[in-house]
Amino acid sequence: MSTTATRRETARALLDTHGQTYAAQAGIRLRDTPQPLYQLLVLACLLSARIRASVAVDAARELFDADMRTPRRMQDATWQQRVDALGAGHYRRYDESTSTTLGKGAAFLRERYGGDLRRLREEADGDPQRMAELLQELPGIGPAGAAIFLREVQGIWTELEPYLDGKAVQGAERLGLPTAPAQLAKLVSAQQLAVFAAALVRAALDKSVVEDVQERTGAAARKPHSR
Repeated sequence: MSTTATRRETARALLDTHGQTYAAQAGIRLRDTPQPLYQLLVLACLLSARIRASVAVDAARELFDADMRTPRRMQDATWQQRVDALGAGHYRRYDESTSTTLGKGAAFLRERYGGDLRRLREEADGDPQRMAELLQELPGIGPAGAAIFLREVQGIWTELEPYLDGKAVQGAERLGLPTAPAQLAKLVSAQQLAVFAAALVRAALDKSVVEDVQERTGAAARKPHSR
């Protein structure tokens, strides 16, 4: 099997075993409308802390289940209501500071962009670097949070494609895949890029993901071919 074919097989195995965006895992039906884009921003804020991704996802779900799905709802909730929702998702190490940050972020988003992140996209005029800079003006969103948001939103903000940040590239390296984003992007269809990026991040964060892929591709290689 050629190197390219082997890499494509690895990419397929990764998508088969761990092909889900973090947004989908958090129950966000991502569309180019204000509410799901805001929910993705909240998720990016939570994921950027030094805490397990599964905990951040659970905390996001609890916030949304508590009706904090829009900047207005987030801002109108009390500090304690936000703390309680985060705690219900076991996001306890950072619950108090994050509650404050989420309130400030919602207020900033409403004042600066009328609660609509599509206005940030328009202001950036299709420039990914400018989008990252504008995102980092929001309370709670640093370089990691901006990268998470852009990585996940690329499926609907297609001018970002391919957006494969450092953490995704780290996962690619662990899997023996090329580390240049342009080369990585050729291994999957454009429609799969956001899912592929999330799966690569999982490979970077969890060695069992790499082991799953290696086991699957190894089994495929050992399977006798029909003549």
